[in-house]
Amino acid sequence: MANQESIAERLAELESLDRDRLCELWSREMDAPLPHRLSRTWMIRFIADALEAKAYGALPLRVQKRLAAAAKMHCRSTPRLKPGARLVREWNGIVYTVDVREAGFEWRGERYRSLSAVARAITGARWSGPRFFGLTDRSGRA
Repeated sequence: MANQESIAERLAELESLDRDRLCELWSREMDAPLPHRLSRTWMIRFIADALEAKAYGALPLRVQKRLAAAAKMHCRSTPRLKPGARLVREWNGIVYTVDVREAGFEWRGERYRSLSAVARAITGARWSGPRFFGLTDRSGRA
């Protein structure tokens, strides 16, 4: 029981640590370098998972593989759009044409980094660009 209590205490302590201390803990506890720009919230989640796995044992490899396969099946993916492709969408009675470029998208002579930014410019609301242009269904699947 003492082991479970000490793990629970360590997990609770993670919330109080600043980013520098979390980075030190990451270096000590994780078998991978800290991903660039990983948020503090996700650092805590990953470190907590690693601490629990060390204390109680990790999931068997076959279970990990099945979970990874299930997650991949349910991941949202947008079809790859090749430069030169053209997307056409009618919205509120107006036809909109967007060209796919090497570094993003072009609409009305303006460049956009993402399709969602184009959809936002057209509608004035936050839209999933792939969904707005019909590249995914309601569930987000291609």
